[in-house]
Amino acid sequence: MKLDVQGLTVSFRIPGATVRAVTDASFQVRPGRCLALVGESGCGKSVLAHALLGLLPGNAEVSGSAVLDGELDLVAAAPAVLAKKVRGRRVGLIPQSPATHLTPVRTARAQLEEASRELGSAQRADELAERFGLRAGDLDRYPHELSGGMAQRVANAIALAGDPGLLLADEPTSGLDRPLVDTSMAVLRELCDEGRAVLLITHDLRAAERVADDIAVMYASRLVEIGPAADVLNRPRHPYAAGLVDAQPDRAFTPIPGMPPELTRLPGGCAFAPRCGRASAACASVPPLRGAACHHPLWEDPRAASA
Repeated sequence: MKLDVQGLTVSFRIPGATVRAVTDASFQVRPGRCLALVGESGCGKSVLAHALLGLLPGNAEVSGSAVLDGELDLVAAAPAVLAKKVRGRRVGLIPQSPATHLTPVRTARAQLEEASRELGSAQRADELAERFGLRAGDLDRYPHELSGGMAQRVANAIALAGDPGLLLADEPTSGLDRPLVDTSMAVLRELCDEGRAVLLITHDLRAAERVADDIAVMYASRLVEIGPAADVLNRPRHPYAAGLVDAQPDRAFTPIPGMPPELTRLPGGCAFAPRCGRASAACASVPPLRGAACHHPLWEDPRAASA
């Protein structure tokens, strides 16, 4: 299943201000591949995922397009279409904070079986659970009896119950220790290799490195770099992407100086300019995204220059 997103923009009207959560995002997620969307907390990653499924509050304003398999625009689709034909069936969501998505008075098994039944799936609860490292007995527990990691794995299994062709994984490693992170990423990679498309939203670059074919870097509501995972992680072009990589414990472990701007007070030009040692007067305008959205990239890509 292919997803083609063009110019996706999301804002929220609040008293006295407008939150610009996603600005002009364009990317593709293709069958058999994983695109990891990375960036600091609060940059708009999760809002983008929820916009694709129509799961935003009533004060959200959404524009642009997100076309599924060349036929269905998720942004323009009616709520009933998203609820009955898309969510869980064509597009599965692995939520952040899974404990809040599980009904506290029903066992994990009952919730997983209900999801399979409602989605018309023939997959058995035990088989789905086993794929994510859960034992059959774990499913007979109530949510309050599950650890954070176990709740996350139950949510992962529920997202797969309808056998969707596209998975949106919103921080699926939250609350997991490193061995379970590796296990979860291995499952996502396996799902890609079976032909599914995966959009992974994460701040964990190590997790992204394990599963992603491509990486998109988001900063202050905008995509600032997108390309093959090996290029972004080992030879980033945008200074912010380089800062994210260098902040990792297995790299330079050097934090990016300064703080990101508030999404209610985004500057008119490059939002990273106040934190960037390469900024100049040219950064008063927003650069186009040609691999990297930067007037002064760390290196020039002739492929982007000719695009």
